[in-house]
Amino acid sequence: MITKQEIENAQKVWGQGVVQIGTLLEDREQCESYTEHFVNELYDFDNKEVLFKPTKTAVQQFRITKKGAISYFIGGNSDYQEDKGFALQPWTQVRFENAAVILEENRALAMGNYFFTDVNGLETKVEYTFGYCKASNGNLKIDLHHSSLPFNTGENV
Repeated sequence: MITKQEIENAQKVWGQGVVQIGTLLEDREQCESYTEHFVNELYDFDNKEVLFKPTKTAVQQFRITKKGAISYFIGGNSDYQEDKGFALQPWTQVRFENAAVILEENRALAMGNYFFTDVNGLETKVEYTFGYCKASNGNLKIDLHHSSLPFNTGENV
């Protein structure tokens, strides 16, 4: 059974990874290498198409391949020209607040808000739903990542 603690640990590792990517902004080669490792370790792209809908996309908003996910985090891929490198902000901290978690034997879902702190100490609130599956080595892998900015009630629908 996947535990709440495993989910919280996976979220902490994910947040630390996003922060680490931003620290590598000045060394593109190292940044690319680390980001590929980050995606390989935390997402299940090697076994399936991952349902990945990142926050700041409008043209190619769904990324079901590793290449698309890496591009979202660090940009620089001509196949995804809208990507500026979300993780290159840079962020100094990522904090998760789970609204609810569903735990099953080899699968779990978590939904809530996560907060990205920039170098000026300002937080950006983002809504998320992450799905996790248990890999053969016992580690959790993300196979669903949906992220969006909160709805602005001042906008016309």
